[in-house]
Amino acid sequence: MRKNDLQDANPMTNRLSAMKPGVLARGMHCIVPAWFLCGCGGVQSVLDPRGPQAGAIASIAWVMFLGAAAVLLLVTALALYAFYGPRSRERRSNDNAWILAGGIALPVLTLSALLAYGVHSMASMREAAPSDERIEIIAHRWWWEVQYFDENGLVAVTANEVRIPVATPVAVDLRSRDVIHSFWVPNLAGKMDAIPGRTNRLILHASAPGLFRGQCAEYCGAQHARMGLHVIAQTPAAHAEWLASQREPARMPSDEIAVRGQRLFGNHCAACHTVRGNGAAQRSGPDLTHLASRRFIAGGTLENNRANLLNFITESQSLKAGSGMPSFAHLEQDALHAIVQYLGGLQ
Repeated sequence: MRKNDLQDANPMTNRLSAMKPGVLARGMHCIVPAWFLCGCGGVQSVLDPRGPQAGAIASIAWVMFLGAAAVLLLVTALALYAFYGPRSRERRSNDNAWILAGGIALPVLTLSALLAYGVHSMASMREAAPSDERIEIIAHRWWWEVQYFDENGLVAVTANEVRIPVATPVAVDLRSRDVIHSFWVPNLAGKMDAIPGRTNRLILHASAPGLFRGQCAEYCGAQHARMGLHVIAQTPAAHAEWLASQREPARMPSDEIAVRGQRLFGNHCAACHTVRGNGAAQRSGPDLTHLASRRFIAGGTLENNRANLLNFITESQSLKAGSGMPSFAHLEQDALHAIVQYLGGLQ
């Protein structure tokens, strides 16, 4: 096939070829900065800190980036000078000095300075003094169990949603029930592994109220990508009110459909899920005592509404294959709606 035939067969190539070089250059000037800046803000961005821990990490990232950029510019300038500079006898006699200065002294000084800054900054982050607020987060495949403690012990259990008071450092103890996971909320803190048989501590500190997305950052199996969570930072008063409501057992259903749903839940779901006030405590699945008060379900991947809840109960293995939650598509529609009605009342 001739070259002209190939060009005729690809109209996109023809259009790009017909564009003037200046047009292409201006387009690249717009695209390249946008490409570099697209990760500097928004959800799950380490460069959009909303707390002192994340702010320290962002500062380290910017210093490292600027240091690397300065080294790159200097090395590029030296390379251009080597290629295009004058080839005088005096310059040739100083080649060894350039090698010693640019190949040994410059990297040693630059990398040593960046290393010292990074070590000092990371050490200062570890020295942050936590308050009396303590949360324990237990990683499961593929969801997060969240336990709240006070001076008297365990007071509440939720799943895939962490609530903290603003302007207060909260100590988060991390561990795992199965494999290694990694807890990461980029807007608030760095990554911390959750390891079976070991407890690691992380400090969460939000400067202002907000909703912050988190994710498991260590590959842990088939549904690793759907092991998310959310951190909700509240005012201290709102947090205290929410925590008091979480201490209470589930409300008993009042309407006939929800009563039937409670009975069906006991028959099909209570072997894995806890609803305090409705059977024995279980730990193989998330605690559902106050399910309706949560914003998301299914490991932080679906908004918590009745349509999504019904869909997840019916087709859980299609939405999250390999999880411990079986699909209940075999149940009749009125039974499924009764269970959803019951769960939707668990405020």
